[in-house]
Amino acid sequence: MVTGSTMYKEHFFKTPLELNLLETQLFELAIKYQWDLEAWALFSNHYHLITKTSQDPKTLRRFITHLHANTARELNKLNNQPGRKVWYQYRDTQLTYQKSYMARLNYVMQNPVKHGLVGLAENYPWCSAHWFAMNASTSYQAVIKSFKTDSVQVLDDYEPFKLP
Repeated sequence: MVTGSTMYKEHFFKTPLELNLLETQLFELAIKYQWDLEAWALFSNHYHLITKTSQDPKTLRRFITHLHANTARELNKLNNQPGRKVWYQYRDTQLTYQKSYMARLNYVMQNPVKHGLVGLAENYPWCSAHWFAMNASTSYQAVIKSFKTDSVQVLDDYEPFKLP
């Protein structure tokens, strides 16, 4: 599980165009670095990912560094702010227990609801919840949704920007 934060928790990705830029880069670089995205939630000042690879897990650092560099450069070009520092840091946790993994899948997909951005996670465009609802079997969805997220230990003290 990866959580990334913008510098000083600033709302750098607060428009659909900026969030689309982040999402497009995430998808393209996940393919390039051979990381399978299982859940994602992207916000104005942070993101959460659940991802796995069959390759060398040490490539995660290159993947995230590349993601941060590309999105900062493109965002700064879009906002005419060359050289501005966009990303602060990221934290990653290796999920080794099945129950912890499933609870975190649910946590990431329900994160837009937790932050009060939508009433139903599937309605937030920059989250995997809609994809999951359309592609996962009904029984698997029920299993994932049955995992409580209130005891999941994730540093998530962010207040994302609410789009109009």
